[in-house]
Amino acid sequence: MQDPDNPGNGPGNGPENGPEKRPGKAANEAAEKRPAKSRHILLRIDSWIDSTVWNAGFRAAEIWEDITIFFRRFRVRGWKRMVFELAGEGLTLGAAGSVLLLVLAQPAFEATKEDWRNRGDFAVTFTDRYGNVIGHRGVIHQNSVPIDELPDSLIKSVLATEDRRFFDHFGIDFIGLFRAMSENARAGEVVQGGSTLTQQLAKNLFLSNERSIDRKVTEAFLALWLEANLSKKEILSTYLDRAYMGGGTFGAAAAAQFYFGKNITDVNLAESAMLAGLFKAPAKYAPHVNLPAARARANEVLTNLVQSGLMTEGQVIAARRNPATVVDRNEVESPDFFLDWAFDEVQRLSSRFHQHSLIVRTTIDMGIQQAAEDSVETSLREYGEAYHAKQGAMVMIENGGAVRAMVGGRDYGESQFNRASRALRQPGSSFKVYTYAVAMESGMTPQTTIVDAPIYWGNWSPHNYANRYAGRITLETAIAQSINTVPVRLAKEKLGIQPIRAMAKNLGVETPIRDDVTIPIGTSEVTVLDQATAYATFPAGGYQSRRHGITQILDYDGDVLYDFDRDEPAPKRVLSEQADAYMNQMLSRVPYVGTARKAALDNGILTAGKTGTTQAYRDAWFVGFTGNYTCAVWFGNDDYTSTNEMTGGSLPAMTFKRAMDYAHQGVTLRAIPGVENPLPSEKDFAKTAAAKPQDGLPQLIRPRMLSVQSTGILKKLGEKLKDAAPLAPAKVASAE
Repeated sequence: MQDPDNPGNGPGNGPENGPEKRPGKAANEAAEKRPAKSRHILLRIDSWIDSTVWNAGFRAAEIWEDITIFFRRFRVRGWKRMVFELAGEGLTLGAAGSVLLLVLAQPAFEATKEDWRNRGDFAVTFTDRYGNVIGHRGVIHQNSVPIDELPDSLIKSVLATEDRRFFDHFGIDFIGLFRAMSENARAGEVVQGGSTLTQQLAKNLFLSNERSIDRKVTEAFLALWLEANLSKKEILSTYLDRAYMGGGTFGAAAAAQFYFGKNITDVNLAESAMLAGLFKAPAKYAPHVNLPAARARANEVLTNLVQSGLMTEGQVIAARRNPATVVDRNEVESPDFFLDWAFDEVQRLSSRFHQHSLIVRTTIDMGIQQAAEDSVETSLREYGEAYHAKQGAMVMIENGGAVRAMVGGRDYGESQFNRASRALRQPGSSFKVYTYAVAMESGMTPQTTIVDAPIYWGNWSPHNYANRYAGRITLETAIAQSINTVPVRLAKEKLGIQPIRAMAKNLGVETPIRDDVTIPIGTSEVTVLDQATAYATFPAGGYQSRRHGITQILDYDGDVLYDFDRDEPAPKRVLSEQADAYMNQMLSRVPYVGTARKAALDNGILTAGKTGTTQAYRDAWFVGFTGNYTCAVWFGNDDYTSTNEMTGGSLPAMTFKRAMDYAHQGVTLRAIPGVENPLPSEKDFAKTAAAKPQDGLPQLIRPRMLSVQSTGILKKLGEKLKDAAPLAPAKVASAE
């Protein structure tokens, strides 16, 4: 039996193998020593890690103790500690506030990524549809007057009036802001602004005139960005080149030519003071509109020069005694809102050509434009205070897509923000046409019945006006009475949200539509231009309206660089013929038996359209059309405050009627597709002529220049001349 204490006596370790197996035993002993050595190395590593960690912790404790001992020197007690605590909290809150402000300013900084200088790389002369010059936009910087060559009197007048510490601040003048706040508090009203010249430039380049905290925060950050990327001379030069100066002019150089008929380098002190006074309110102080007010403002500028120490009273006394005189001009209204939009369109099309000095023939009809402006202004003047509405906008498009009029606000001189093309407002019930259009495409008809009753979609429940419900009704009755529950029920139970969004986009709404269950009743913001474009599809027979404001772009050699009819694709059908006919049949009832009875045109001209009123009466719309024109009208307030219960069937409908009555005078009437007996009879004209004037806005009378027959002959002749081949220069020379 094997001895457990002596393995050498076991099997295989007998005498016959004893002497030869001694080396094997030594090998086994060496093998036993190797693991012991490995364990020794691991113990050393473990010991090194423990000691290193302990030493690091001990050293860190020593360092922390040294830091603590060092900062004990700065420990304060009593009232000093309170001061330091408040300062620390202030720094913390200031840092958090700065991060918040930076987040708020991020959308505006997106604009700086674009080539914002590109706006000044064009010099464009605009004409109306008949070829008459109506305005200019842009400036070629290579040909503009360098800042060092401008009159010293002009530079000093601008700085003394707009920003006396321009060369001392970094874009935001806290001293000037505190001074303005003190003066305004003392006067009890806003008598002095705190914005620097850089902030004003930021607003002119990137922002609107909207009065909100968000806009002021963005403006401040953009001012800092401009100061970091431009020199003071570049900022001042850009400001003088881009600011609106009244009379349809932009920049001091253009204003000097327009008001005084001379180059900017030749203006004297009195003229410089008058130009500098325009920056505050160009429409109010434009000398060709109100010369006494312009001279009074120029006198204030001269006083500013003396008070700021830039000139003495002796230097300005001659300018006080001999104020500037201006060129006698017949006051020609420039469609500035339209020109701003058309200028953006030129830049959008500029990738097709390389020239930057251009002549652009637009689609605007100055007679209709003036009527549109008068309609909006008259409505606001007569009813704005009663309805608590301060702003309005209008777009009129002729069948075929040509924009004939655009009103972007009440006063371009006061605010250059275009509420027709840029303001996003909730359309209210005027958005419902997209839901009904999808319904017509899906096989429904105006006589399809649906239940008008309370409905819930998740946690949301829409309500009808005055919380009245009619039970089972037809779709044509629902749209005529502007019932809210019906389009919501259609979207929830039959159509879905995505087809409605797609329909709005296909009809011409360019603003992104929110993916929200509330959009069937118009909660997703759109522009006035969007609504006019989309509604113009209905009188076009279901084809794209092809909205456009430019017919041709030419260079100064007469070469046609762009032609709308030549370069743009043919319109595509976006609504079936049957669905379009059904929509026209339903919408043509609204001005007669629905919510827009004040919109029905005179002379029996068939009118169709839809009203829109948003929550809390913030926005009021009417968008309508005939066979000839489509017109969208909006009224409300820039600060989104509620109106005094103004609905789309009140002031917007009245304003629509006034402008459209004017536009239809002396034109060949077109039918609305799909509507029975769409054109008026002779009895309709006689009935309207004998009727008494309706309550509301006074009618505009369009002066008749030619008969309808003569106009038709001239149009046909113009079309033939347009299609005719150009004459060779040799033939022209021989004819002469």
